[in-house]
Amino acid sequence: MHDKAFLDTNVLVYAYDNRDRRKQEIAQGLLVAGIERERYVISVQVLGEFFNVVTRNINNPMSPAEAQKAISLFSVLPVQEIDLNMVHRAIDTHIEYKISYWDALIVSAAERCDCKSILSEDLNTGQHYHGIVVNNPFGEYQ
Repeated sequence: MHDKAFLDTNVLVYAYDNRDRRKQEIAQGLLVAGIERERYVISVQVLGEFFNVVTRNINNPMSPAEAQKAISLFSVLPVQEIDLNMVHRAIDTHIEYKISYWDALIVSAAERCDCKSILSEDLNTGQHYHGIVVNNPFGEYQ
């Protein structure tokens, strides 16, 4: 059995962004494997960020209805809600590690879900945040 991993927004976005076909293939493969093996976790924040990016900032922006369909597909994964304790933990993480509040909220959600790792292109690969390691699934490709 694999440990749970948290998917950052960029993994979901790359699955739908055709600007970089290799990253798209990697992201799609991660999603399929993760859903089949019930390995990955996301948060409400990730879903909101996904909607914002894919309806505005990709090659062929999705309509709001298309993005909503994709979000429905992602909701087969465990989705962590954000609560006040997580906001406070994110602020503490922001202060301690000097990362953005939004990245710290990702860390807080991953911690709440007992994830051992975060798959992200944006956070520093190999960095540990409260015992959670960051892995860049696109790292070897870049």
